[in-house]
Amino acid sequence: MSDRIFKVLGKRGRITIPFEIRKALGFAYNDIVSFKTDGNTVQVKREKICDNCRMEHAEKETAGDGITLLNFLDKLTPSEQRAALIHLSVKWAENQGGDNHA
Repeated sequence: MSDRIFKVLGKRGRITIPFEIRKALGFAYNDIVSFKTDGNTVQVKREKICDNCRMEHAEKETAGDGITLLNFLDKLTPSEQRAALIHLSVKWAENQGGDNHA
């Protein structure tokens, strides 16, 4: 994809990542993204909150140990905890009706 896509920044500073870009990069609903700038450009990156989270959870359940949500969150790295917080904050805001698009 080499063609430029232009979008207008909304009055609240919001913008939608164009479908073509989301599709090309594999972005999906509820993905967590980070933004980084060098002052001239913005880099958008899909973030993972945990490596092998599902596998670790499944292994503990089959072992009969189970795992609580708080234990799971406590075992995440600080960056994984931050990503989880952002994800949950967005979900909470959506459930409160805070997903108003500009």
